[in-house]
Amino acid sequence: MSIRVVVADDQELVRSGFSMILEAQPDIEVVAEAGDGAEAVAAVRRHTPDVLLLDIRMPVMDGLEAARRVCAGSGCKVVMLTTFDLDEYVYDALYAGASGFLLKDVRRDDLVHAVRVVAGGDSLLAPAVTRRLVADIVRRRREETATGPAPGCLDVLTAREVETLRMLARGLSNAEIATTLFVSEHTVKTHVSNVLSKLGLRDRVQAVIRAYETGLVTPGAP
Repeated sequence: MSIRVVVADDQELVRSGFSMILEAQPDIEVVAEAGDGAEAVAAVRRHTPDVLLLDIRMPVMDGLEAARRVCAGSGCKVVMLTTFDLDEYVYDALYAGASGFLLKDVRRDDLVHAVRVVAGGDSLLAPAVTRRLVADIVRRRREETATGPAPGCLDVLTAREVETLRMLARGLSNAEIATTLFVSEHTVKTHVSNVLSKLGLRDRVQAVIRAYETGLVTPGAP
């Protein structure tokens, strides 16, 4: 069964280029393209894709608002696209429900991999650039507001769940966490599910942000 994708970008060459790369894969089908956020939302409603590649900066309706509407109204996974490796909107996009983001100069293989990973229900946490951006954005937002969720909000977690959250924030996969904790991957999945449920989070990306916000993990820490 093919992974159904909508590609939304106001630059036609970028949009067409991404579509061509994805269409060349035997397990991926581009069901629609969109030139602005409103078109992207309409395309998702019309075609019910598995993944939406969505540019952050677009006319009519920006990618952030489009992401909010898509994530709130469908099960479609959203991956944000940006030309800026420290775009201030990435933070808000992740909280809107996006499963991750890619820089527009992403390599062909990484683009295809990202679509498959997100369609499979995971988030774009593995690439080092994602961890760096999330950490930097959270750090800057905390400096600007001098507020944020109190560290005590993690008190609802067990010690093993806190440790699982810490490893998620450092970019470890379920398999790597299982090896480190000497447990099965199924047990790790249960811990991750409990973390998301207890903290009221949508996915692993939001869990990573919460780990940085609460000081459980600090930017630049090993």
